[in-house]
Order: sequence, then C-alpha cells, then structure tokens
Amino acid sequence: MTPRVLTAALLGAASLGACAQQPVSPALSAGGYAPGFGPNPTLPAPEHSLIPTVHIAKAEAWPQGTHPTPAAGLAATAYASGLDHPRWLYVLPNGDVLVAESNKPGNAPKEPGIKAKVQGLVMKRAGAGVESPNKIILLRGVKADGTAETKTVFAENLNSPFGMTLAGSDLYIANADALWRFPYKTGETTLSGQGVKVMDLPAGINHHWTKNVAASKDGKKLYVTVGSNSNVAENGMAAEQGRAAIWEYDIASGKGRIFASGLRNPNGLAFQPQTGALWTAVNERDELGNELVPDYITSVKDGAFYGWPYSYYGQHVDTRVKPQNADMVAKAIAPDYAMGAHTASLGLAFYDASLLPQFRNGALVGQHGSWNRKPYSGYKLVFVPFSDGKPSGPPQDVLTGFLSKDDKAYGRPVGVAVDKQGAILLADDVGNVVWRITPAASGK
Repeated sequence: MTPRVLTAALLGAASLGACAQQPVSPALSAGGYAPGFGPNPTLPAPEHSLIPTVHIAKAEAWPQGTHPTPAAGLAATAYASGLDHPRWLYVLPNGDVLVAESNKPGNAPKEPGIKAKVQGLVMKRAGAGVESPNKIILLRGVKADGTAETKTVFAENLNSPFGMTLAGSDLYIANADALWRFPYKTGETTLSGQGVKVMDLPAGINHHWTKNVAASKDGKKLYVTVGSNSNVAENGMAAEQGRAAIWEYDIASGKGRIFASGLRNPNGLAFQPQTGALWTAVNERDELGNELVPDYITSVKDGAFYGWPYSYYGQHVDTRVKPQNADMVAKAIAPDYAMGAHTASLGLAFYDASLLPQFRNGALVGQHGSWNRKPYSGYKLVFVPFSDGKPSGPPQDVLTGFLSKDDKAYGRPVGVAVDKQGAILLADDVGNVVWRITPAASGK
C-alpha cells in the first residue's frame, strides 16, 4: 500500500468513525465490573490490523447555557471559562488554584511517518491541535454564582508546562523538557522570582510530552512522570532512554533516579491518604483492538517494572516488540486497577476533604476520552472507591455529558484537584473551562 493510499484509508476511517454509533452495554463481571475495569480485568486476545481504528469525536464549543451532567446529589458550575486549553490543576495552600494552559510543544521535532501525520490531523479534529499557550493562570476565591473572584496570568513564556507542586517555599513546574524551580511567596498573583532549571527531562519527538510533578509529604523528594516516545517502541529502545518512567528527584542532593519504569504514559500522581502510597494514572498502548489495553491506576513501587513495551497488564507479551526481552517480561508486575481500554485516564486526585464525604479517601480520575475505539470510551470524570488504602468497588460516574447525542465533544476532562473548600475541580481542555463540583444544595 502506497503512502498516499494509506493516508486516504486512514482519513476515511476517521470520517466513518465520526458517524453516530450507539454504545454497546457490556455484560458485568463478578463484583459489578465492566470488562476492562477493576482489579482483575478481563483481557481478550489482541487484534491486529493494517489500518488502526480512528474514531474521533469532533470538538465543538459548549452550546450556550449547557454544562456537563453531574451525578445525583451533585452540582457543576463553570468556575472559570474562556481559558486557553487548560490541562492541569494545582491548589496552593492558601486556596489559590493554578491552571496550566498548555499543549504539545511547537518546537519539538516531528514524529516521522504517514501514520503520525494522519494522527496529527485527526487529533486536530478532536481539539488537540492548538498552539501551546505556555502559561499558568491563577484563580482566586469563589463568587456567589460559583465563579472565581479573580483570574490573573501567574506565569508565562514557559515550554508546555504541565505539573506544578510546592515544596517548602519553592514552586516546581514541569515543562516538556525540564523541571524548573521558582521562589514563591504566599498570596502573590504573579510569579516574580527568577526560575532555575534543576533537572533536564527526556524530550525530543515527545510522542508523550506531558510531564507531571508531585512532592513527597515531607517536601524532600519530587516525583516526575515521563511518558514514552512511541506507542510500543517502534522508534527503537534507544529513543526510550529514561522514558516510560517515574523519576525521583532528591532536593537536597540535586540528584535524580528512575523510581519505577515500564509505565507507557504516566500522568496523574497523587498520594493515597490512608497509606501515603504514591499512585499514578497511566495510558496504555494502542492498536490491539477495542478492548486492549486497559488504562489503569496503580500504586507505584520503588524499583518496579510495569511491562512496557514488552508486555502489558503484567506478563501478557506484546508480540509487536522486536527483539523481545523475556527477562524483563518475567519482572513485570500487574497494576492495581484497570480503568477501561482507551479511556485516556489522565487526571488523578484522592479526595481528603469533608464537603463531599461520599468520596472520602477514594480516587477521582479524569478520562480524556478515546480516539481509536468504537464505541467511544472515557469522556467523563469517575470515582473509584477505596477501603484500607485499596480500591474497593466498581468506578462510579461523577460528571458526564461531555459527548453530545450526535457524538460531538463539547469538552474533554483532564486534570483533577480538590479545592480548599472541598469542592472538586476538573480541567476541560476542549471546553476551555474549569468545572467545580459541589453538593447539589450548595452554591459555594
């Protein structure tokens, strides 16, 4: 098949995928889990095809007066709107909310090949092709109508910023290519101090450009996510050096090391309140069929290997990887909890407040939504209950309605946070909104 024919075929697949398709209600397994979800997901045999499934929900603005649909007993309001591709959230101790307005760096080398070019076209259709604003916005306070009292530019001229965390009196920002440190003064609305680069991060082609950062409870160590440079090592393992991993950075010594590896594209990072364990949300590989491979959330063990690229969900070998590595497959451990295939589970926050006690200690997961699955999956905020520090039941919908009845994407959930009042915040990078979720009887 020539490159021109392949391009036409892939674009044709995308066009067909845009047609409305009714979701199929899967049978529930024991414990009430749908296939591809839970601690022991059902994994079908892999499917291989020359032309991958391309099924994009076309991005459109939220119609006037509409908003996502909250679960019973909850209310959702636009805390801030008119933003520019808001991806990630961080709540400072004084209650100020930082919003990273960001997208893939424009100065990164282009990924080679016809497939990458076509994927770029269809991702643009999904609202992911905008130029990176490279800014962080600060939101402060809550008005009577649920919106922020003030919205100011906190930092700008960054390089695809994503993760943010405070350690002591320093604010760390994870750009696409490096971790930076800035002095921070409580209450300032503009980051005034001079930044210092503390650690380079693997970049280059940036198949997965997002870098997140979280500080340990004692503020002595930082944990930084670095996604892979490919779907399944098709660019060679040399291009994956230091990637598909979570790094640990020791602030006192200034030294970094790989804390855990084999994580194709880790994004969300959060510490579980009951155990203090570090957890992450990971996007798994594509092009093995509608039901493979489930994205997941998992506790992160020091020195652990989670399989990518050689195997998935433990020791299920991915035969596309050449050469294979049986020793690494033997080391691979299965993650804790599957979040469904191609849901693009990105945001992760544990609820540790009192405003919404039904979510106490559990995980809130922002599912950005599929681009290569029929029917669509994700496109919502879900809750995973926890007991004694471990997942204890099926996921529950918290905020849905991001897909219209005719399969338009009015929004795509990404970063999740809990504000100082205990409300849940959700970044919507297609709707350009930060949504705020409260009890239905509360407007605060």
